[in-house]
Order: sequence, then C-alpha cells, then structure tokens
Amino acid sequence: MKPALSVVAAGVVTACLLAASNAAAFSASAPYAASATRSDVIRVAMEPRGQVKPQFQRRLVRLATNEQPGTIIIDTNNKYLYLVEGDNRARRYGIGVGRDGFGWSGVVKVGRKAEWPGWTPPPEMRVREAKKGHKLPAFQEGGEDNPLGARAMYLYRNGNDTAFRIHGTNQPWSIGLNMSSGCIRMMNKDVTDLYDRVPIGTKVIVVGPGNKQGEVSYQDRGVDVLRTIFGG
Repeated sequence: MKPALSVVAAGVVTACLLAASNAAAFSASAPYAASATRSDVIRVAMEPRGQVKPQFQRRLVRLATNEQPGTIIIDTNNKYLYLVEGDNRARRYGIGVGRDGFGWSGVVKVGRKAEWPGWTPPPEMRVREAKKGHKLPAFQEGGEDNPLGARAMYLYRNGNDTAFRIHGTNQPWSIGLNMSSGCIRMMNKDVTDLYDRVPIGTKVIVVGPGNKQGEVSYQDRGVDVLRTIFGG
C-alpha cells in the first residue's frame, strides 16, 4: 500500500502548488485568491479535462467590420468574442457558449460590471439541476470556486437585465464548447483583460440562433502579425 499512498500524496502536493500559483496571478485584484492555498479545497478548474485549444487563445486580429470601435461582437458559432478597435483591428478572445436549446442572439449593452461577482442561480436552473441530483446554493459568494469567475459584465436590453452575462469561469477547459445556459464564458485572464477595456454602456452584438442581432458585417482576416510582433 505504501507506493499507492506516495502517489496520492504527490498528487495532493502538486494540486496545492498549482492552486498557489494561480492565486498569485490574481493577488493584486482578488481578495479571494488566498483561499486557493487551503489544502482541503480542490478547485474545479484543476480537473484534468484537457487544455484550451490554441485557436481560442487571445489574439490581435485583422477584422473588417462597419461597427464602431469599442463594440463587442460575439460569434457564438465559431466561439469568438471580438473587441473592435477600428482600422481593421480587433482583439479576439475564445469563449464558451450556450449548449443546445440555450443559444440566443440580439443587440444588448453592458449594464453593470463586477469583480469576483457573487452568483445567484436562476430558480429554473436550481429546479433543473435538482432533478439531476445536483443541489445548487441560493447564492454563492464570489471567489475562485464561483462559476462566474474573476469578472462579470451584465448584459442589459432597454435598461433591463437580460440575465445573460459575459463572465469568467473556473472551468477553462470549457472554452470553445457549447455547455453554458446562455451566458458567454471566458478564461479568467481574458475576461479580466476585456473588463478593463470596456465601460458600462458598451454595445454588444451576439450573433447566434434566431438572427435577432439584425444586419452585422464582420470578417476575420486572421492574426495581425505586425501588431503581434511590434505592438500598437
């Protein structure tokens, strides 16, 4: 039994070191990061479910569009979120989107922003998950084990909360997949980058099922090599 115990012990040590490393990355802005060093906490994000594919890493790209700089375009089919910067320039982020039956489209705005947001599962979600044997809390404080991740941008239409968000995730392996309940999820490092670049009132165009976003023109022409190398 001793060799087996040694393997388990090594795994626990590795998990603790990874948690401490991830917590340090957010220590400047995350009051909850210190909890990741607790030996009795196993973060969902550490589950070995594969890595984020290279095409979903953040990139500077050449984007042809008639949308104004500062606009967010979300392509749910290809799992990309674009922040338009003008002059055929954009920042492209990989995202996770709604699973079958939870996709949507439309034009909304960022109505509110929050760092390390708390999570209130919708009543219908609690009922749905309860039927699967998963008991969800009525409310969960923000932190590294929170499904909304490091940042959240709440999407509003006509001044009303749509209940959809652009948010981080403690399941980075889900980027590029259809598995949310309609919200747009990003890696924590990416949602933090986007959060710092967009103000409340930012126009968000979600291109998805139903085509309720109306006419929107955009063409991804690939990585902007010069900007990637020299910046700007």
